[in-house]
Amino acid sequence: MPAPVLAAETVASAISRWVPEHGPEPEPPDSRPSAVLALLADGPEGVELLLTRRSMNLRNHGGEISFPGGRLDHGETYEQAALREAEEEVGLLSGEVELVGRLHPVVTKVSNSWIMPIVGRVESPRELHGHAAEVDRVLWVPLAEFTSPGTFSEEWWVTPYGEWTVFFFELADETVWGATARMVHQLLMVAHGIEGPEPPSL
Repeated sequence: MPAPVLAAETVASAISRWVPEHGPEPEPPDSRPSAVLALLADGPEGVELLLTRRSMNLRNHGGEISFPGGRLDHGETYEQAALREAEEEVGLLSGEVELVGRLHPVVTKVSNSWIMPIVGRVESPRELHGHAAEVDRVLWVPLAEFTSPGTFSEEWWVTPYGEWTVFFFELADETVWGATARMVHQLLMVAHGIEGPEPPSL
């Protein structure tokens, strides 16, 4: 059976009730704390997710699909950092966003970042424009697109930093992978109430 098309309210409610299986993890003392905003909105095909494509001019991860986000400034909470970065990167006003909750933090091996996904919601997909120095494309992607047949895959990578599974989502004209794909995967699991290695699909 196909995965059901969900509304933003349904996903937001699932996120707000979700509790990590092993409880919240402490932030490693030598990590770099960061936050991203996973923004939801109701579109014509159900709930949509805001993503950006990073500028090719950036030194790290240029051209990759990501959530708006970045490092915490001194004294900031994860929520404050996620909202600030979203305003700086795509012009989203923090007062428009209803904060829903957090997902499980993701650690990146190469940059040693400790990334907290903050989930927020707006009523409808906003027309947003990327800051040219950081973002060269803004995308609203229906959550259902991530669960289409053949969209999701995973690979086992052996690198100088260790070995781990890397997730991929092949969208119509972009590839979502790495830490962003891991956060999207987690969002899908929570939204659909599914436990398992793969997101829901046909």
